[in-house]
Amino acid sequence: MTPDHTSPAQQAPTTVRSAAGAAYFPIAFVARFPFAMMVVGTLTLVVSARDSIALGGLNAAVVGLGSALVGPLLGAAADRMGQRPVILLAGIVNSLALVAMAAVAFSSLPDAAVLTVGFLIGASSPQIGPFSRSRLLQLILTKLPVRRRARSLSGTMGYESAADETAFVFGPVLVGLLATTMHPAAPMIGAAVLTLVFVTAFALHPTAQVAPTGEDEPAVQAPARGLVGLPVLVLVAGALGVGLFFGTVLTSLTAFLQTTGEDDSAGLVYGVMGVGSTILALSMTLFPDRFRLSARWLVFSSLMLAAMIAFALAGGLTGVIGAMAVAGIGVGPTVVTLFSLAADRSPQGRSATVMTMVGSATIVGQSSASALTGAFAESAGAQAAMWCPVGAAGVVVLAALVNTLACRDPETSPPSGDDVLDEARTLAEQPAEHL
Repeated sequence: MTPDHTSPAQQAPTTVRSAAGAAYFPIAFVARFPFAMMVVGTLTLVVSARDSIALGGLNAAVVGLGSALVGPLLGAAADRMGQRPVILLAGIVNSLALVAMAAVAFSSLPDAAVLTVGFLIGASSPQIGPFSRSRLLQLILTKLPVRRRARSLSGTMGYESAADETAFVFGPVLVGLLATTMHPAAPMIGAAVLTLVFVTAFALHPTAQVAPTGEDEPAVQAPARGLVGLPVLVLVAGALGVGLFFGTVLTSLTAFLQTTGEDDSAGLVYGVMGVGSTILALSMTLFPDRFRLSARWLVFSSLMLAAMIAFALAGGLTGVIGAMAVAGIGVGPTVVTLFSLAADRSPQGRSATVMTMVGSATIVGQSSASALTGAFAESAGAQAAMWCPVGAAGVVVLAALVNTLACRDPETSPPSGDDVLDEARTLAEQPAEHL
């Protein structure tokens, strides 16, 4: 005889994995890859199809611009309508745009058509990372026992950061593999297939129905003037420099490889930097507390600068690969440190806003640097363009120096469970694109 009800112990999941379901994490992980592939994939395709590093860089910038401008609107729409319809519609449009880029790039249509499709790719790309964070926050706050929420939140956000980092490392590598072994358009086709299959699966997953709760009291927010103080603005400047770094490195690397006839492998070589970046980023918890965040920023950004000087002086593929490997050791910890400082310095109730400021500065830097470096490489040559990352890394070091001299690391202690959950509620109330 089947019982009419189950016990509370059977009803309530005790882990995020049991609350989300075993299939959720693999689906959400793979669904991140199209977004991680789109900038490098479009750059590789356009450079190969149109034989113009300037147009390739400009198109990569337009893709980033579309994502930066429309991404917040997708998040706001998801807050109002739910994630499922927004992600489904965006995924369909994005997959069609990716296929269209593969066709338009090799057609006789003018460059404006390529740029238009590039903007559409960025604008329609579902940013799975922020949407996943939003879902999991709600699962933790509504499905798990109170005693497990703080620990689960910490572990889940750590996993989400690692998943994003891994996708952005191996996304360009996948682009390089497909472009070199098959065809320059293959990464776009592959990204379209991944979008149709895994982004759709992510949209249809039952966790998309998790709704925000209205039970909690509104979070108290500090005055907005705290967002324009030097401790926060110096982090925005550092993030802008990191974005400039990513944009100048990828575009100048593509220009260099184009001179050797290996431009299709830009994603593979770029991925060398990502491997070290991921390993060091995930190892940050092993650093002693006395190695303060400000010191980490200065040390690892200086390593970025040294690596880019070696990059500019390399003169050959072996030297370039070595410089990229060293740069990865510097850039991963730098990015993690910037976001750690952003979390520490956020005014009460405004951490999502500060995170958005830092993240947006990175996107703006990458997009603008891609266009400017591409134009510079076309006019002055690849070798001259390889000095652009030196200037970008210099911006990060300069911001680190200002931070060291003018700002002090806050004396922080581990947050209590209530503090963590209060912050989770604050984040959960924000639009998805803020996470």
